[in-house]
Amino acid sequence: MLELIKAGGWPMIPLLLLAVAALAIIIERFWSLRRERVLPPGLGEEVREWVGRGKPLEPAHVESLRATSPLGALLAAELDVRGRGREVMRERVEDVGRHLVHRMERYLNALGTIAAAGPLLGLFGTVVGMIQMFLGILDHGIGDANQLAGGIGKALVCTATGMVVAIPALAFHRYFRGRIASYIVDMEHEAMQLSDVLDAASGAAAGRKKG
Repeated sequence: MLELIKAGGWPMIPLLLLAVAALAIIIERFWSLRRERVLPPGLGEEVREWVGRGKPLEPAHVESLRATSPLGALLAAELDVRGRGREVMRERVEDVGRHLVHRMERYLNALGTIAAAGPLLGLFGTVVGMIQMFLGILDHGIGDANQLAGGIGKALVCTATGMVVAIPALAFHRYFRGRIASYIVDMEHEAMQLSDVLDAASGAAAGRKKG
């Protein structure tokens, strides 16, 4: 492995830095996008039970819910505008949802950039190696054909390394995008269920006042 790195020359240094950055982003996103961290199990049902009891919700409870997780933040935003109509709640959910998506997609643009830049940087390293090799031929002649073939092989090391960096980065970029999209669908479902419970609670409260 060390011989391959040496064979690629100095363009291998930024490629290795990209590889380290991609690995760090992948590990961090795996940790941050765990399902129990984004959508804690039972949280939506617990909030619906709070609302269903018909008791006033303390601001401290709403703020505590907001701090638990992205799902908690979305449901807390919906509770902030309870009683103002379903359309207002829907708009608030959409606004907060956009911020949550932006937060969950943190570093994914960088991962996509690494996936795009890896092959280009690898190709650049190969071109540099080929230029150096042909300049050597210009100065000293072709010499041994085996040595020439070995020089070409070494120059192609950068291209191979760029692909090795880019392919996993692209695969995980797509994977995390899909995971976030799945989370958003589940969070929207939880928000709709809470809207139904809030509407029912509002109707029950109005009925009690008339009675």
